[in-house]
Amino acid sequence: MADTEQAKAVVDTNESTVKASSQPVPPTVKDDASATPSSLPPLSPSEFKTYNRLAEQMEYFHNHFVGMWTTLYTACVNSRRPPNMSLKQFLDEGLRLVRYLESHHSIEETHLYPILAKKMPQFKAGKSNKLLKQHELIHKGMDQLQEYILMCKSREVDLELSVLKEKMDSWGEVLMKHLDDEVKELEAETMRKYWTLEEMRAIPI
Repeated sequence: MADTEQAKAVVDTNESTVKASSQPVPPTVKDDASATPSSLPPLSPSEFKTYNRLAEQMEYFHNHFVGMWTTLYTACVNSRRPPNMSLKQFLDEGLRLVRYLESHHSIEETHLYPILAKKMPQFKAGKSNKLLKQHELIHKGMDQLQEYILMCKSREVDLELSVLKEKMDSWGEVLMKHLDDEVKELEAETMRKYWTLEEMRAIPI
């Protein structure tokens, strides 16, 4: 009789173990960086402004670059310079675009990206960094554009807007994509996943 009761106890214990192991495992809690925007509480207007600050300031610079690019490219498409610009002013605008972009990217790679890379993998240096790869392609195109404009300024060649357009087409698409991609990576809903409000206020730009 004792043996029977002991055997029954073993069976009951095994059944309990099986039932327990078949229960669904509760999901692990994700850290802030992996949380989706919809799973986070809404931001107040003040919080949104703080988290979106870098995106807004970056977009301000980018809009300036796009304006300069548009001036040059529209002239190429229309096959004539803007009526209010001399040849020298037009060529100087092209060189200014190159100079501003070079300075902008240098500041980003030297100061801003290393700070962001402490918490954001998309800004870490390396071959997998999409933004830095875009920088490389942009600079390759800028070098060719700058070389052609300098030749025009020194009168080694006459300015041909069709040739200038070719020089711009070689990197225009990646430039515009980069300007959009960079701002998106800095928008409030992305930044809030990695940074506190206090940390955001301390990031220089």
